[in-house]
Amino acid sequence: MSRAKKVVLAYSGGVDTSVCIPYLKHEWGVEEVIALAADLGQGDELDPVREKALKSGASESLVADVKDTFVKDYAFPAIQANALYENRYPLATALARPLIAKVLVETAEIYGADAIAHGCTGKGNDQVRFDVSVAALNPNLKILAPAREWGMSREETIAYGEKFGIPAPVKKSSPYSIDRNLLGRSIEAGILEDPTVEPPEEIYLLTKAIADTPNEPEYIEIGFTRGIPTSLNGETKRPIELIEQLNQVAGNHGVGRIDMIENRLVGIKSREIYESPAMVILIQAHRDLESLTLTADVSHYKRGIEETYSQMIYNGLWYSPLKAALDAFIQKTQEQVSGTIRVKLFKGNATIVGRHSENSLYTPDLATYGADDKFDHKAAEGFIYVWGLPTRIWAKHRRG
Repeated sequence: MSRAKKVVLAYSGGVDTSVCIPYLKHEWGVEEVIALAADLGQGDELDPVREKALKSGASESLVADVKDTFVKDYAFPAIQANALYENRYPLATALARPLIAKVLVETAEIYGADAIAHGCTGKGNDQVRFDVSVAALNPNLKILAPAREWGMSREETIAYGEKFGIPAPVKKSSPYSIDRNLLGRSIEAGILEDPTVEPPEEIYLLTKAIADTPNEPEYIEIGFTRGIPTSLNGETKRPIELIEQLNQVAGNHGVGRIDMIENRLVGIKSREIYESPAMVILIQAHRDLESLTLTADVSHYKRGIEETYSQMIYNGLWYSPLKAALDAFIQKTQEQVSGTIRVKLFKGNATIVGRHSENSLYTPDLATYGADDKFDHKAAEGFIYVWGLPTRIWAKHRRG
């Protein structure tokens, strides 16, 4: 395998990505490793991460603040598409990967690097998302994945790092694998690998247990403009602010927990726990607003598109031609999706209890059964005759 001279490494500060630095240099002959950490709102202080990369042997250590781009250019399009993988997971972690890949490629081009590296193993989805996204953005860059090839156990990886001055974790690490960003948290491994075990309360951070939630419901109103959430309770919000506030408000009522058996791209079934309060509510509210503002045929056709769109995000195809084509369709559908959705939060449930839009297709004098009814009931008989004609012809032939 041809090795590179200058590499940009997707860096998190953990054991694997830290060990990647000396491993790339001493085992694969890389001359220079540039570490890049993406600030996605994970809540961690990133200055120590920057310093750790330098101490691990990186020639430069960069931190890219991409929170605003993450929400506006990745989360919001996913909300417009009502993107839920397997109709449950709002793709909080998956949406971050194409953005990280984009920043890696841009950095490699600025610094004249000839390769991108990451610390993904061979069992997960992220390796596919990084590799395919990088290839789509710059197919001339090599992609190096040391952790996919080095074959070391966790203990061996720590011991390898210690040889190059990378300290071992000072305390017993959590048995869980956790990924966090602005849009939510994913938790796996440890006892969660047994699908019969109820997740312990200690794993949750963004959402309260039902027993600890308020005993009175809370009502919120979310405003949308062309399918993009723009306000909360009548106040216009910046993208990051809106997501953060919704996470707090909804999480306080226990909304946004997901426990599912998920089909990974590599063919493995995995038990995954997610916390994603804001995304769960925003997709639910957005879908309801579409039911008010889209015609039946557009709404029904879009449902099939949404399933494909969700799979493409999950499977690392954000930068594919089909994804771009679906984006054009989805953006066209959003032209009239503006309005306000009222949501009731109570004991783990987010219930839509009201909706309003200037573009509403709901017509009261056609929908009502009262005295104001303007629907032409006499027209129904002719409609039913024409609509059912193929079925009647088929039935007659069946009966001989």
